[in-house]
This record gives sequence, C-alpha cells and structure tokens, in this order.
Amino acid sequence: MINTAKVAGRRRLQFHSAEEMMKDVATIEAAARRGSLRQLGNWSPGQCLGHLASWVDYAYDGYPPGLGAPWFIKLILRLAKKRFLRGPLKAGVKIPRTEHGTFGIEPLSIEEGLARFRRAWKRLEASPPSRPNIIFGPMTHEEWIKINLRHAELHLGFLDPG
Repeated sequence: MINTAKVAGRRRLQFHSAEEMMKDVATIEAAARRGSLRQLGNWSPGQCLGHLASWVDYAYDGYPPGLGAPWFIKLILRLAKKRFLRGPLKAGVKIPRTEHGTFGIEPLSIEEGLARFRRAWKRLEASPPSRPNIIFGPMTHEEWIKINLRHAELHLGFLDPG
C-alpha cells in the first residue's frame, strides 16, 4: 500500500465548477483510451471514479452502517466547515474503524466508474440531497456541490493523464 499522503507528482487540482471537473474527467478518459493514464495512488481509475460516485449517492440513499463520528468530533469539524468547502482536502486521511479507511472502493473498470460518476453528478446537479451531511449537518445545494468538488480534486489528482 502506498502512503497517499506522501505521493510525489500528484496533481494539485482546484475546480471552481462542475464543468471544470467534468472537463478534467474527459481528459482522464481520453488518456485511459490512449493508454497514457498513470495511476499514482492505490486505486485504479475506475475505483477513484466509483468512490466519488458512492459518496455523492450516500447523501441520497444513506451512509454505510456504522459510519459516523462522536458529537465532539462533529462539532470541531462543523466549526471548520468553510475550510473544507474551500479546500483542498488532505490526502491519506482514513476513517477510523473501517477496513480500508473508507467506503465505496470496490474494483471497477474505468467505463463502470465513469458511468457511475456521471450518473451521480447528474443527480447532484439536479437537486440537493434531502438528508443532512453525516459530518456537517444540513447543507445548501451549493455547499453539497462544493464539498464534492473538493473530494473530486483530491482523488482525481492521483490520476495523471500526462
């Protein structure tokens, strides 16, 4: 396992809109088709995209059982919510007491990952989740999009289209 907090050459992305992010995803897709896409972390391109899609979908369909944080951790993180919305998210962070440090990382082909990712983003762009964020509580539609853009910056940065 690669310590992703120490990966050299990771792209430092900053998306101001979903359109910018989707343009980067299209670049990643084109590089994968050419065979020039480099994976810098532990996950395949399909896993990265599927992971991002999973976290969008959890906000609508429910979070994995047992996922949560003690009230005092939530309080601390809620006080830092604006920092998380502006980014960047820190690489190498793991969710305590989870087998792989997170959820939604099942192996997927890049085609499967792209399809899930695009479907999840269409859902997010159409309307905000009705349930509160598991850490930050109630969020506006704009905040849901921002937190997911920050998440995408983190993981897509481990995919180098060359």
